[in-house]
Amino acid sequence: MIFVGCSEGLFQWPYGKRVSLRNPMAIMTTQPTADFWKEVQALAAHHYSLEKTQVVTNSDGGAGYTAEKFQETFSQTEYPVLNQLDAYHVFQGLNRAFGAGKSEYKDELRKALKDHDLDHFNLWIDTYESTLDDTKRIEKVRAFRSYILNNWERIIDWRECVDNPPEDARSLGAMESNQRHITYRMKKRGMHWSSEGAEAMVKVKQGKLNGTLRNAYLKDLYRSARKQREVKKVVRMSTYLHQPTRPSIGAKQGSIAMYASHSSAIGKLAETFR
Repeated sequence: MIFVGCSEGLFQWPYGKRVSLRNPMAIMTTQPTADFWKEVQALAAHHYSLEKTQVVTNSDGGAGYTAEKFQETFSQTEYPVLNQLDAYHVFQGLNRAFGAGKSEYKDELRKALKDHDLDHFNLWIDTYESTLDDTKRIEKVRAFRSYILNNWERIIDWRECVDNPPEDARSLGAMESNQRHITYRMKKRGMHWSSEGAEAMVKVKQGKLNGTLRNAYLKDLYRSARKQREVKKVVRMSTYLHQPTRPSIGAKQGSIAMYASHSSAIGKLAETFR
């Protein structure tokens, strides 16, 4: 399942400190990533003027979602497209490798990631690995180290990478919450989907999020005068061509009297039809 969300900014709710996307646009699909990126690029070019816009993106670092792919897709902007590694997946990997409980190692590694201090990161992860004797736990720690090192340049705070960021600029939220639009509807126990059904459902969810589902559903109710005339013409023609049918009474049987001997030519012909 593939999801992307675009927006024009944030607005604050009338109470509390909660914020929400302003004019969000979502793209959801089960199709290959190449088709997905084409749809994203078309949406960005059609809905937004990005020439003077600083684009900031967020992903989990999975295959097909590299920083180069985001740069290519949002190539309208004259600024480099910033791509952050999703914070949720970073700390999910940290808990998977070090456990969910509190520890000095986790605190120091969080500090190293926040300060973008690679030496400090390697020091503490090497120290922790030296205390382990369980092969599976060692493999988890090494997998986490590889994940972080492969995406090290993407572990950033975009506000520290641009000149004169807005005073009220916020960090990017976790992308994982957006998956709930799909998982809550399509991953309940016992659910099974065909390829066509899954694609149709995610497009329904996309239409609801983008506010386009109602118009798409009711599109045929608002036909132009020309379209209405064409429909009426088709209906009249189908009525004209309709022919009533009669019930079948089966094949009729009968015979033709023959006034000649069976040995005659006409008699022998009659024998062949019996």
